[in-house]
Amino acid sequence: MHGYPNDVNIEADHIVGEGPAAGALGRPIRHVIFDFGRVLVQWNPAMALISRYSQEHIEALMDGGRSGFYEANDMMDEGVGSEQAVAWVARHHGEPWAGMFRYYIDNMVDSLVGPVPGARKLLEDLKGAGVGVWGLSNWSAETFPLVWDRYEILHMLDGKVVSGYVHMRKPDCAIFRLALERFGIAADDALFVDDRGLNVQGAAMAGIRGLRFEDPYGLRAALIGAGIDIPGVR
Repeated sequence: MHGYPNDVNIEADHIVGEGPAAGALGRPIRHVIFDFGRVLVQWNPAMALISRYSQEHIEALMDGGRSGFYEANDMMDEGVGSEQAVAWVARHHGEPWAGMFRYYIDNMVDSLVGPVPGARKLLEDLKGAGVGVWGLSNWSAETFPLVWDRYEILHMLDGKVVSGYVHMRKPDCAIFRLALERFGIAADDALFVDDRGLNVQGAAMAGIRGLRFEDPYGLRAALIGAGIDIPGVR
């Protein structure tokens, strides 16, 4: 199975609010909290591997149940060091997966293949409309400086929480509560945008409406539909 295991299917580019977040539906959105990978910055782990490994091996690595790739990546996102994560892959999945994961970490910068189209301008438009823009990302503290140094779009944010530095990660609602506290914003004033449905559900448990990102046009339309005064698509 390719992609993160145990993810949930939520309608894309549609604002949702379940459980504790249900009461926030219909309220003005004063702040938007963005995930980084595949929402603001394009992340494709296969791109870090194509110079050394065959397409067959790369496809197999992306099968998390077979290689342990996503579990090891989650471990690093939660603050575990790369040596420990590689050792875990070696113990539980063996080779070539441990070696491939090590190679991925060493060359992770090549998996960052540019800003997500439309994201920079959307942040600019939101800020111009007086909407707070914030970041909440699962990312290893060991590799995050690579993305921070290369992508000015992240510097447009009013603040950020990165999982590897706080040793908790999405979808745990504790990291959402921490982010709200650090940003000084209320849950029912915010919208959380992420490419994974499981993380959108985690935000809901902290009282934050969510949107599973798939398409920049769909996200912009959803924000306009929620009453945010930003330019539409002609």
